[in-house]
Amino acid sequence: MSMMNLSLDVAEFENMMSLDNPIQSSTATRWERKARQQINGQASLSSSQSQCDRYIPHRGGMDFDLSNRSLMGSNGQLSEDLDMSCASEHAKLLLANTLDMSTSSLTDASKPARVLAFKNKAPAPADGYQSSVRVLYSAQGAAKKETAVKTMRHIPTAPVRVLDAPDMLDDYYLNLLSWGGNNMLAVALAQTVYLWNAATGDIQELMNVESNANDYISSVSWIQQGGSHLAIGTNDNVVQLWDAQAGRQVRTLRGHTGRVGALAWNQHMLSSGSKDTTVLNHDVRIQNHVVGRMTHHTQEVCGLAWSPDGSYLASGANDNTLCIMDQASMLTMDAKPKHVLTEHTAAVKALAWSPHERNLLATGGGTTDRCIKFWNASTGAMLNSIDTGSQVCALQWSPFEKEILSSHGYAENQLSLWKYPTMARVKDLKGHSSRVLHMVTSPDGSMVCTGAADETLRFWNVFGVEGKKKTVGSVAGESALSNLASNGKALKSQGSALRIR
Repeated sequence: MSMMNLSLDVAEFENMMSLDNPIQSSTATRWERKARQQINGQASLSSSQSQCDRYIPHRGGMDFDLSNRSLMGSNGQLSEDLDMSCASEHAKLLLANTLDMSTSSLTDASKPARVLAFKNKAPAPADGYQSSVRVLYSAQGAAKKETAVKTMRHIPTAPVRVLDAPDMLDDYYLNLLSWGGNNMLAVALAQTVYLWNAATGDIQELMNVESNANDYISSVSWIQQGGSHLAIGTNDNVVQLWDAQAGRQVRTLRGHTGRVGALAWNQHMLSSGSKDTTVLNHDVRIQNHVVGRMTHHTQEVCGLAWSPDGSYLASGANDNTLCIMDQASMLTMDAKPKHVLTEHTAAVKALAWSPHERNLLATGGGTTDRCIKFWNASTGAMLNSIDTGSQVCALQWSPFEKEILSSHGYAENQLSLWKYPTMARVKDLKGHSSRVLHMVTSPDGSMVCTGAADETLRFWNVFGVEGKKKTVGSVAGESALSNLASNGKALKSQGSALRIR
């Protein structure tokens, strides 16, 4: 058996070594690969004809004789031939059958037959077929929608209304305007505080300090969340708390030894800054109301502002310093600031917390500084600084956009709207003839009121969003402002009072 297998192996080996037989290779030759590709290509072409994504017309579906006659007919030659040679209805019908046309098209020159007409329609795609370029085209369409240019809103350059405010003090360190959540505007004119109801246009005198010839109103501030209580600081070193709805004084808060020029509320806590360089924290619910004291400043405190979440209190003073204190430290009688920032080179009065970013504080410096600076209240880092070119008196953030409005002094006495964080100047609003010392925003954020040393109040539609529905109590209502005109004579008879210009 083994001898037989050996003989077979020898025969197979000799057969392989023989050069008479053709050599077999596992790799196909080039001409074999070409032939195989042609066969596969024809097969794939026939199978994909029913799944093509477009239709390419060809001349096989066109009747050139009919098209030639139709083109000649458009020049008037066909109609003449028909009138001469097709006198009978039988001749017209025969010609129509020959040219594959209707008899009405032969007699009506206004309805010529179509010349470039394709008889075969594009084949319908197979079920579930998706074109490979469909995703590309749809993606480009979506990109065009996303990159649509955003329309710019219109910002009027002129104020909506101008009110006379006689005897408004020209003092950079005072804060004489406050617009409460109850839509009441409090205005301090010398020794008197007036309230203007933005919803009805009614004006009333709340209080005065005429009993003391040396006394005057140095600051006003409404309690938060739309309450009816108004805090009033005076030159007599006290803070009076008034219930505006009842029209009576609730209590007197003492503790300062100088005029009270800055006030700020944080729920039931009232902070006051004075010319005696101290900042006091009052709990208005208890008898011993002074629960915190900060004495780091060395000159008059002219700016106070609590952050929206009540975590930090910012204070600015005439010593060119900005102090940031947390809430816990302001509940001690020897409060220490968390950060003492000295980058400003003039008095720091303008303070504004951002409603869009937590712990973002904007501050403005006086005449020799002229800068708006942005701070991280948590770390004390200065984020940005821009030189505005003039004294910064007040700052207000837009509640709708990342924009900030600044009011200025000499030489333009303008309002400037800035885009944050690029600080690109959006627009300048001019109208006051003296430095714009005070600026407040309406509760719905649509209107800004400014008070200046030129003894006028001006209302500006700066933050109003086009198409945004305004509340019933919005000061933007023309009716509310026009109602003020009917009260002008009565107020004028009272002496120093608000009146329509």
